[in-house]
Amino acid sequence: MAKHNFKELKIWQRSIDLAAKVYSLTAKFPDSEKFGLISQTRRSAVSVPSNIAEGSGRGSNKDFSRFLDISLSSSFELETQLIIAKMLNFKGTNDESFNLTIAELSEVQNMIFGFQKKIK
Repeated sequence: MAKHNFKELKIWQRSIDLAAKVYSLTAKFPDSEKFGLISQTRRSAVSVPSNIAEGSGRGSNKDFSRFLDISLSSSFELETQLIIAKMLNFKGTNDESFNLTIAELSEVQNMIFGFQKKIK
């Protein structure tokens, strides 16, 4: 039995919202990036809540913490991909929604780190 119900975890809820925003944002990227940066960015975004959910089902906080590490790593990968998209001036990366997405990503990263410290 899982120690944590992932659906009740704020870090999971926030990371689900973030993933949805990333999907909307990347829909504006060039079609030529469909199998490149769009795909990779979306996979990273989905990996964040997915690893939180998977880890919550593990038998120990140590195992859960390992999945939180993976989730945090995916969030840094996502941040890097968004920075690259901005450097390439992709459509949507100069909008306020992009800045809000980056800010939300930073909040999610801090939440994951804080939760990880709490369960250790």
